Amino acid sequence: MLDLKLLRTETEAARAALARRGDADGLDAVLSLDERRRALIPQVEGLKAEQNAAGQAIAAAKKAGEDATEALQAMNDVKARAKALQEELTEVEAQLQPALAKLPNLPDPTAAPQDTVLREVGEPRSPVAEPRDHLELAGAMIDMEAGARLSGSRFAYLKGDLVMLEMALVRWALEKVRGHGHEPVIPPVLVREEALFGTGFLPDTEQQIYHLPQDELYLVGTSEVALASLHAGEILDQASLPVRYAGFSPCFRREAGAAGRDTRGIFRVHQFDKVEMFCFVEPDASQAEHERLLAIEEEILTDLGIPYRVVNIAVDDLGASAAKKYDCEAWLPAQGQYRELTSCSNTTDYQARRLNIRLRPEGGKPQTLHTLNGTAVAVGRTLIAILENHQQEDGTVALPQCLVDAGAPPVLRATT
Repeated sequence: MLDLKLLRTETEAARAALARRGDADGLDAVLSLDERRRALIPQVEGLKAEQNAAGQAIAAAKKAGEDATEALQAMNDVKARAKALQEELTEVEAQLQPALAKLPNLPDPTAAPQDTVLREVGEPRSPVAEPRDHLELAGAMIDMEAGARLSGSRFAYLKGDLVMLEMALVRWALEKVRGHGHEPVIPPVLVREEALFGTGFLPDTEQQIYHLPQDELYLVGTSEVALASLHAGEILDQASLPVRYAGFSPCFRREAGAAGRDTRGIFRVHQFDKVEMFCFVEPDASQAEHERLLAIEEEILTDLGIPYRVVNIAVDDLGASAAKKYDCEAWLPAQGQYRELTSCSNTTDYQARRLNIRLRPEGGKPQTLHTLNGTAVAVGRTLIAILENHQQEDGTVALPQCLVDAGAPPVLRATT
């Protein structure tokens, strides 16, 4: 949610920022509604004062035995005008909040006009002469057919050593980010509508979300939703910041509109596991925190021996809540290209304002803080990148030592 006061006082700057995203059209409607609301409020309050005065005059007239007919008529007139204006004010306020909620966050000035590769790390090459993809390397450890029979397309069973690899990867990633100050959390994955609204996924990505209308609950597409709501409605002491979490959860996405793209294997599925980082920070610390999250993501990819590149995401491709976003794209030898693996976003005060999360400076008034999120490990896609980048000529996969130390087998062999 954007700050109405900022939109009023810095209108042209806000308009220019929203225009970069192609979302400036709704600003005038918001400002018009806000102007009418601010004009109505003193009128309604003035009429209430008139009603009180008229009431006192009527009481005084009756007490003195005087005729109160004119005073009664005047009060009825004031009451009718007050009712009409109050109804208009209620309607304006009912329109203002949804209109404001539709406006996306103002992009950071350094958000790129188009996707911009900032750097490439590691050599994008094939470790073998004829690279196999993750399905060939895993064999029966990934059972797409059984998954489809059970749940439909884009579901899979993972089996055997691949399960042990996932468990090792998750444990290792949690230990890694815990060492960077993120408290591990296993959050709920069914949430109420206000949690999705608070993080900016509603109204924005309805077509991607699984909804359970009978229970008025939604399945999350990322634990960012639950982690952001962990402090909804709270005021955090400034001295306690930054507050950092790392959530592990299954994630669910309908992938509406993605038919025909990446349908082979587990790259784009409806259910996957993820370790997600989330941070609550002071406003003037969020830019540095964004770079810190990106550095952790890069450290993870480097330790896993996965070549990657960092992309500053185009401003018109940002989600509603993000002011700026980086993606880390992993090199996949079987595809011969980079593919998105992780992302991290600075959402500034957008989510915190919607969730009413504030900080209390020592001796000062509460103010809205900033939130950020970043993927530590998107498990399915990371498994793909590990298998393909560490495959050997005989079709086995020599797994990174850090995962072996966490419980993964040293070598992964396809089963039949």
